[in-house]
Amino acid sequence: MRDGTQPSDPRLIVALDFPDARAATGLATRLDPGHCAVKVGFELFVAEGPALVERLQEMGFRVFLDLKFHDIPNTVAAACRAAARLGVWMLNVHAGGGLEMMRSALEGVRAVAPQSRLIAVTVLTASDAATLRSVGIDRSPDEQVLWLADLAIAQAGLDGLVCSALEAERLRRALGPDPWLVTPGIRPAGAGVDDQKRIATPAAAIRAGASHLVVGRPISRAPDPALAAARLLAEIESASGG
Repeated sequence: MRDGTQPSDPRLIVALDFPDARAATGLATRLDPGHCAVKVGFELFVAEGPALVERLQEMGFRVFLDLKFHDIPNTVAAACRAAARLGVWMLNVHAGGGLEMMRSALEGVRAVAPQSRLIAVTVLTASDAATLRSVGIDRSPDEQVLWLADLAIAQAGLDGLVCSALEAERLRRALGPDPWLVTPGIRPAGAGVDDQKRIATPAAAIRAGASHLVVGRPISRAPDPALAAARLLAEIESASGG
C-alpha cells in the first residue's frame, strides 16, 4: 500500500480516553476489532496498567500505547522494551528527546518485538505558534514538524510520526510513501473542535497523506459508537479510493 501499511492494518484508531477499565472496555465491546485499533493513553494506563492492554488484546484489538516517552536514552529504551513485551501494535516517543534517545528506543523495541511500530510525536495538535514561542521555539508549527520529522525518520529510522493532518501533505511529499503518518485531531464535518487547535475531517486527512486516523469523542460520545465508527470507516475508504 502507498503509505507503508499492510492490508490487515486498521486505519481507524479509536481513542479510549477514559479514567478506568470499565468505561474503556464498555466502549470496546461496541466496536469491531477487525475494523479498528484502540489507543490507550496516560490516564487509562496509569489507572489500570498492563492488565488492560492485555485484556484489549485478548478481545482482538491492536493497541496503540500512547505514552509519548521522553527521558534519557537508557530510560526510554527500557520503557520501550517493556511496552514491546506487552505485544502492543504501536507505541511512541517524543521526537524532541533527540536523535540518541530515538535510536535507543528503536533498538529496544526491535530487540523484543520487531513487528511493533515505533513512531514519534512532532508537535502536539493542541499546540500552535504561540505555544511554541512560549517555550523558546521560533519556528512555525509546520517548520518544527518538518525539522523533527527528518530527525525521527531519516536519521533515527523510526516507523512513522504523529502529526496534525494539516502537516500530512508536506510530510508525505518530504518523506515518501513508507512512513506511517498517524493523525489525531480528526473531527467529522460539523463536530466541535474540543481541545484541539489543528483539526481536519477524515477525508481531508487521508487525501493529504495520513495513513491512520485517531478519533476520540466523535465515536466515544456518539449515541451509537459502532455506527459512528462505520461512517468514519466509509469516509476513509472513499477518500482512499476504495
